Parts: sequence; structure tokens; C-alpha cells
Amino acid sequence: MGYTINGVEVESDDEGFLLEADFSDEAAQVIAAAEGLELNDDHWLVVNYMRERFREDGQTPNFRNMVTDCESEHPGRDWKKLLYDLFPQQPARQAARVAGLTKPFGKGGY
Repeated sequence: MGYTINGVEVESDDEGFLLEADFSDEAAQVIAAAEGLELNDDHWLVVNYMRERFREDGQTPNFRNMVTDCESEHPGRDWKKLLYDLFPQQPARQAARVAGLTKPFGKGGY
């Protein structure tokens, strides 16, 4: 499986995660379309958050940390519910995939 991003075929694993991270907006749009998602402002907020954490930590946060960080950075919303509304197929994994990041690691590949 792979994606065509800016006219270039980019490799991904069997779960749709890129083998090399791509931080372009085009990558997020192409992967989101493949996931059946139409990105809105809230999606982009999460995509940019995931990319920032990946750059800073070398990995993506787990779901619990995503909720905690989003609640502290953008209070007044039910982030646990919103993340599942935005990324219904396991938010921590699907958000990382849409952000153009490599496969998260840790417990159960999560």
C-alpha cells in the first residue's frame, strides 16, 4: 500500500502508516481522504499537535496524553469525545496516520 503525494508514490506499511514521516499538508489531505475523513479546523489542530509532539519527543502521544494535553491547551471542550468524533478508528493511531507520521510504538504497537 502507498499514497501518491504531490505526484510522488510514497510507501506505507500494511496499516497505512508512512515508512518515513511527511509533514506536508498535502500528505495529511491525501491520507485523510484514504481514511474517509474530510479535514476541518479541529482535525488540523490535532494533526499539528501530533506532528509537534513527534518532532519534540520522537514519538506520538498515547490517547490519555492526547486528551490531557488538548484539555490543557484548549479547555472547555470534551476532548475525549471530540477525538473519537474526529478520528473514530482509535484516535491516537488514526491521528498519527493522518498526520503523516510513522507507526506509533509501545504497548500493542500503540
